[in-house]
Amino acid sequence: MDSAPSNALLSTPPELSPLEQEVLEEYERLAENMKKLASILDNLASAPTSEILDGLRELERKTSLVFTLLKASVYSIVLQQEIDWGGGDQRDQQ
Repeated sequence: MDSAPSNALLSTPPELSPLEQEVLEEYERLAENMKKLASILDNLASAPTSEILDGLRELERKTSLVFTLLKASVYSIVLQQEIDWGGGDQRDQQ
């Protein structure tokens, strides 16, 4: 008997204003788009394509190169500061 009242509610929707009806339709479209997006993301996550893997490898190489150059630059700056400070101490002693 519990199913009869719920079916009655579904078959006779309450009076909605045009704006309320439009909002409900937009939510329905949004929900459908979110389901599609979730499905696509699930497919991508379960089987990454070779293009994605190649792109990630290239990104890893570039990031590694940038990191190496950054380390070299920082080392050069630190070394130059040590030389400058060390030279200043020697001048003060003379």
